[in-house]
Amino acid sequence: MNASVSADLAAGLLDTVLSSLDDSKAEDLITLDIAGKSSLADHMVIVSGRSHRHVGAIADHLLKDLKSAGLKSATVEGQSTCDWVLIDAGDVIVHIFRPEVRGFYNLEKMWAPDTDEAPQYIG
Repeated sequence: MNASVSADLAAGLLDTVLSSLDDSKAEDLITLDIAGKSSLADHMVIVSGRSHRHVGAIADHLLKDLKSAGLKSATVEGQSTCDWVLIDAGDVIVHIFRPEVRGFYNLEKMWAPDTDEAPQYIG
């Protein structure tokens, strides 16, 4: 598979993720392009849910949408507690946080391309 086909697939996957998160009313969405920083994925998406229940619902909805889009192999961590749910969809990694947990870990600062201009979550 050449680079442009892989990039197109990653972009399509990112569109599916963003649409699903919007439908689920996920809050404070940030998308980071990490293709040059990590071999883990091309994109990282970080969002917040208002409560444990909202975080779980966002994750459930996203997993259903990914499956409907043909992705059968998404890996999920943290769904039992719903403080921080990580969904690894291959080229896109999604972090769904409760606001307090998101503020504590501040992944935006860690993964931003330029730490001086990094988006910082204040929740």
